[in-house]
Amino acid sequence: MTTLKYIAHYSEQIQTQAALLMSDGRLGTYLENKYPNQHQLQSDKALYQYINEIKNQYMRNIGPLSNVSYSSKLKVLKHALGMHTTQSRVQGSKLKSHNSITVASLFKEAPPEFLRMIVVHELAHFKEHEHNKAFYQLCCHMEPDYHQFELDTRLWLHWRER
Repeated sequence: MTTLKYIAHYSEQIQTQAALLMSDGRLGTYLENKYPNQHQLQSDKALYQYINEIKNQYMRNIGPLSNVSYSSKLKVLKHALGMHTTQSRVQGSKLKSHNSITVASLFKEAPPEFLRMIVVHELAHFKEHEHNKAFYQLCCHMEPDYHQFELDTRLWLHWRER
């Protein structure tokens, strides 16, 4: 079986199903039928507003987002679909935080569900740094279909590389 790098950590059953879809040339049809729309958030400003709305709904007690952007420098090969950074600085008697999120620019062409999955993932890192049970519970709290969207995003990445 061909190495499916984006889903290598999934069960053998899922990898076999994905490989069959790919070898039969049906992966694109499957994804297009399941996710027929592309999101309209093409600018950094629109992305900032979108992420801020989700943050304010689920994670009000993390500091404000200082910067949100798309970046063509993020490489999917390094498994970076998005990035988050947090910096805390002392200014006088106060502690100021600088939180930012960067999303790989290839997701400008993605279905809205895939963008939401990445945003939820990066927001969850502000509270849970490790990919542990609490992290995934937080992701599922913000997006109940998180795990399905993550798998389908990884399949979409394979399909794009064909």
